[in-house]
Amino acid sequence: MKSQITNAISDFFFEYETPRQVLVRNRRVGVVCRLIQLGVLAYIIGWVFIYEKGYQSTDTAVSSVFTKMKGVGYTNVSGKERVWDVADYVFPSQGDSSFVVMTNYIITEGQQMGTCPELKGKHNCSSDADCEGGSFKRTGHGQMTGVCVNKTKTCEVLAWCPVEDDHTIPDPPLLMSAENYTLFIKNSVTFPLFGITRSNLVEGIDADYISTCLFHTEDAPLCPIFRLGDIVKLSGFSFETIAKVGGAIGIVVDWTCNFDVDVKRCKPKYNFHGLYGNPAETDKARASVGYNFRYAKHYMDGEIKKRTLLKVFGIRLDIIVQSLARKFDIIPTLTAIGSGVGIFGVATVVCDLVLLYLLPKREFYKNMKFKYTDTHMQQQDNESLGLDTGAYYSLEENAKQAQGTDKSKDPESEAASTETEVSKK
Repeated sequence: MKSQITNAISDFFFEYETPRQVLVRNRRVGVVCRLIQLGVLAYIIGWVFIYEKGYQSTDTAVSSVFTKMKGVGYTNVSGKERVWDVADYVFPSQGDSSFVVMTNYIITEGQQMGTCPELKGKHNCSSDADCEGGSFKRTGHGQMTGVCVNKTKTCEVLAWCPVEDDHTIPDPPLLMSAENYTLFIKNSVTFPLFGITRSNLVEGIDADYISTCLFHTEDAPLCPIFRLGDIVKLSGFSFETIAKVGGAIGIVVDWTCNFDVDVKRCKPKYNFHGLYGNPAETDKARASVGYNFRYAKHYMDGEIKKRTLLKVFGIRLDIIVQSLARKFDIIPTLTAIGSGVGIFGVATVVCDLVLLYLLPKREFYKNMKFKYTDTHMQQQDNESLGLDTGAYYSLEENAKQAQGTDKSKDPESEAASTETEVSKK
């Protein structure tokens, strides 16, 4: 018993088993196998390593954006001249990554709280019965008092009076000068996995360069100062159309970097996308056109509180930062290689199916690939010979020892022994 345990342990540590292989000389199966292996190899090299860069680990950036508009606008409405600076036409105040630049407006000055007739078309009436006191209309300007104003044939409302009339949008836009406003973008990104921080003010961009440069897709692709008219044009919009009714534009700062090369080669790329507007000038058929909001400036006229209401039409700018950094990493490399090697097994499976189920000589290949044994018949043969399992292993062990002593003397015996071992396996 002890010797059997020792032999089992010895065999476990000092013997190696390998699967039995059958070499099949068949051109069709061989071609199918090589084509599948070639396809798998092309997938691993072309897709996994070259296209998907499976040998690198990836990281996205933590980003911050600072913006600043510059420029002055001029309007002359009904003989009233006015100069507009950044404090007047940028909403909200400077510095945000999402803001609106006013390009057109409807102004209602001197409004004060009181009663006045509703705007025509908002709530028409023929008698007081048509105006329910204390009620509101969703598109109205205030609370109805229950009185129908005979002069305008509209309901009287308690509201900021006079009510705003926004039926007519100024055309051409009042602030067409906004086309020459400039936008400065300052962006910094940090890739925490790799411990690398970059800014869009890359090497070579200093104060002297910024004071004179203006972004151009070919001549100055890294300049962080953009002309508003160029932004609208690159996004596919018409400035005059979008300035009249407003719209939205996305400025994408793209950081796609490969840190296996010099970090200085990690530079931003700027892309411009029209998010909302009418580049094809087809918005006239739509229910809601452009982008606008209302803004009020309150003041005191003596003891009376008044306000100036502005319906602002403008271009909403959204600064969007997208990033993806890559760097060589042994773990994803080994994972990609291991998965590729595993996929090579597909060729074996397909070829086995062809051999065992499709070819005319499939029964022959089955007999060559699989070795069938009958455990019950083997036991009967052993009993008829008067051998038990222990005696069988003892005889086998003595045969091995005898074979070892006569190996150098009898070449034919050695060959016969080797042939016996192969047949057993």
